[in-house]
Order: sequence, then C-alpha cells, then structure tokens
Amino acid sequence: MAVSTIPFSSSEEKFSALFDFATEGIIVINSEGIIVLSNPASERLFGYRENELIGKPVEMLIPKRFGDHSHQREKYSNDPRPRSMGIGMNLYGKKKNGEEIPVEISLSPYRSGQSHFVIAFIIDITIRKRNEEIQKKQKEELQALANELDKRVKDRTMILEEALHELENSREELSIALEKEKELNELKTRFVSMASHEFRTPLATILSSLSLVTKYGEIGEKESQTKHINRIKSSITHLTEILNDMLSLSKLEEGKISASPELFNIKEFISLAVQELQGLTKPGQQIHFHHFGNQEVYLDSKILKNILFNLVSNAIKFSPESKPIEVFTSVNDSFIELKVKDNGIGIPEEDQEQLFQRFFRGQNAANIQGTGLGLNIVARYVELMNGNITFESKPEKGTIFIIKIPNYIKHE
Repeated sequence: MAVSTIPFSSSEEKFSALFDFATEGIIVINSEGIIVLSNPASERLFGYRENELIGKPVEMLIPKRFGDHSHQREKYSNDPRPRSMGIGMNLYGKKKNGEEIPVEISLSPYRSGQSHFVIAFIIDITIRKRNEEIQKKQKEELQALANELDKRVKDRTMILEEALHELENSREELSIALEKEKELNELKTRFVSMASHEFRTPLATILSSLSLVTKYGEIGEKESQTKHINRIKSSITHLTEILNDMLSLSKLEEGKISASPELFNIKEFISLAVQELQGLTKPGQQIHFHHFGNQEVYLDSKILKNILFNLVSNAIKFSPESKPIEVFTSVNDSFIELKVKDNGIGIPEEDQEQLFQRFFRGQNAANIQGTGLGLNIVARYVELMNGNITFESKPEKGTIFIIKIPNYIKHE
C-alpha cells in the first residue's frame, strides 16, 4: 500500500485492511487534484506499480477526449457530497499503456483538519459493458427477426386476403354469369315460344288465304277474294311489327339508339300521329286526343312517336270494339307528360311487377297476338330521354300509362 500522510482515526488498522483488500479501486485526491493515496486494486486496474500513482495528477487516469477535467473538480469542490459520477453517461479511465476501459465511479468528500480530500471508488465494468453490448445486439437481432417475422406474417396475410378477395370476386362473377346464362336461356325459351307462335299463325293465314284468293279469283267471287287479301295484309302487318320490335330491341341492346332532341310543336305532332293510328283501330274504336299547356317542346320526336305507337297499338289490341282510347299530353317549362288510356282487359295484379320484362305476356293476353317486347322497348326509350313510366290498371276496367319526360326548352 502507498504511504500517506493523511491522519486517519484510531481505527486506522481496520481502514488499512479494508483499503488494501477491497476489490474495487480506491484513490484519494487532494484539493489540487493530486493523488495522495491508492490501493492495490486501483494500481492493478490502471496497470501501475505500487506507489507509482502517488503524487501524480488525477487527470493522467482520464482520457484527453473528455476535455478539461479540472473544471469538473472545481464544480465538485463547490458542492462536495457523496454521489455517482456521470449518471446517464459512459465514463472511461486510461490505463498506463493508453488503453481506455469503461468504469463506474462514485465520489465521497473527506476532511482531515483543514485539508479537503475526495475519495474515488472505481469499478472496471468492461465485462458488464461487453455483456450489455451482447444483450443489445441480441435484442436488436431479436427485434429484427421479430420485425421480419411480422412483415412475413403481414405479407402472407395480405396475400391470403387478396386471394380471398379474388376468390370472392370470382365467386360473385361466376354467380352473375350463371344468373345471366339462366336469364338468357329463359329469354331464348320465351323467344322460341313467341316466334313459333307469332310467325306460324300469320304465315299459315297468308298461305291459306293465298290459296283462297286464287280459288275465288277463278270463280269470280270478288268479295271473298277481297276479304282474304285483307287477311294477308293484316298478317304481313303483324309480321312487320314483330320484325320492327326485334330490330328496335337489338339496336337498344347494342347502344345504337340515342336521343337527338329537336324543337317542335307537340300538339300538331301528336295529332298527326293519332290520325295514322286511327287506321289501325278495330270497328267502332275512336282515339281521342287532348292537349294542355305549352306546345313547344325540345326532345327526340322519333323516339316519342315510337313510344306513342307502341302504347296506342297495345290499347287497340287489348280493348274491345267500340271502346274509346284517349291520349293526353300536357307541357310546362319543366316536364312533358304523355298519357294513354284504354278501357280494355286490364293487367292482373300478379303480372304487373313483370310487365316491362322482355317477352313477358300477361295471363289474360295468351290469345292476343304480340311479342311481349313492346313495353320493354317503351321503357328503354323513356330511359333514353331521362324520363320515367308508370301505370295504373284494373282487370276488365282498363289501363292508363303515364310517361313523364324533362322538357329541355332550347333558348336561342
């Protein structure tokens, strides 16, 4: 142990034993920062021989990179109390060979007479630091592994979710495709049924009437011949209507029809159309036309005429002889309203929901010629002009169709 002139108490022998055999380094420094006492553990820690540290400035044990240590000593001397150094900081000591080692230092002030000293307790924490670095590295590696695992789980989850989403989409697409195929098959069945009936009947009429026309022509039966010529004309007209319906539906399905609005007088236009339709009526049937409001409108006249002809043709077809058919139009600056009213067989309540479906025919219309396309075409025409169609009907009382279309008046 280095010799010291510090006057200890009567328990010097006990202190000397503790000082010499302590496992941590102990250094005593005077107020000028000179080492006045060092124990064997401190000498081994810093690599010095016995008593080699005595009389040396304490700064020789501190790496230069930590700056002016004397300033730190002055701060401590102004407030001397037991405490640990550099809390939250990494402290290093410098060995004789220049090697730096991590240390943990606790300071305690000591007074002997008028002299002031500081006792420094120094522990080499190299192994602890190494273990901490190992633990830190292991923690980082574990965290990186956990992050990678979490990323893989998220990636797998995302892939699985995408696969499930695609599967669900495929299932929905398949369901829609199957539903469309089912609908298409039903439409084909309805079309075949309609075509076989609607084409066969007028064709048979034409064939039989042609034979009779020839026969009556040979024997001079002019009246009977005329009757069968009219039957042929009627059948040809019906076939033309069927083909027109099929052509209109095809064009609508393919998006080849669009509204081309123009400015015209609706009262005059509907009056002329009603005159044409009067020629298609049954004996005793009269079509009455009523107009209210403005007469100038801005919309597609061709589409309007197709709508009117379909609705009035149906009214003629489904109304008995001598029953009147009424057509109403009313116009204001915002809307055009078209109503077609008949006093015919009406529409059964159970059929009304399906009325605008393709090829649909009501239960009470089985014996009346028709394709089941007319109202579907009308509804599509109305939609093209941004309008809407509704109806009211009672069996054996008649039906009224109401169409409301925006009136886009064009201001010059």
